[in-house]
Amino acid sequence: MSTDVRALALAAREAQREIAALSADGRSTLLRAMADQLEVDADAILAANAEDLAEADAAGIAAALRDRLVLDRGRLASVAAAVRAIADLPDPVGQVTRRETRPNGLKIERVRLPLGLIAMIYEARPNVTADAAALCLRAGNAAILRGGREARRSNAAIARALRTALRASGLSEAAITTIDDPAHEHVLTLLQLSDIVDLAIP
Repeated sequence: MSTDVRALALAAREAQREIAALSADGRSTLLRAMADQLEVDADAILAANAEDLAEADAAGIAAALRDRLVLDRGRLASVAAAVRAIADLPDPVGQVTRRETRPNGLKIERVRLPLGLIAMIYEARPNVTADAAALCLRAGNAAILRGGREARRSNAAIARALRTALRASGLSEAAITTIDDPAHEHVLTLLQLSDIVDLAIP
């Protein structure tokens, strides 16, 4: 099945408006629901991770990379705890970082606002899927994520849990979009979508 990266990015950008419209408490509540859903879906996430590990072992993956790939109940609990910690961070949206009054009396403020759609490309660390999504949402952004191919099943399972919480909150699932197809060409396409993606972190 082909992956239309541009269409995915457009849907994510549209969904970002819903996230930006949430109050600070609304975003915190959403993130806590996501952390809860990670725990509810633990069996499915760990089963997906076991499949990734089996494929990695068959391919003779290096021990250090394998360790980064492994999820167990303890690590998954830490992932959920990290999402809750992000929910408890001070809300950055609307913070005034600079204020001055010009000689003519004009008052100028620098105010933090959501960036929009953030793309992140990362290696085989499944926890990054949850961390990146949570940090983006905390600041009123949507995320389009492309993790390492070695963790593609784990990443997809984690993203499904996060999207379940979005859906249960009446929000568009596209606010957390993943590119699950491991083809490298999709990364190149994503990095070229400067008219849709506001910030890319490769």
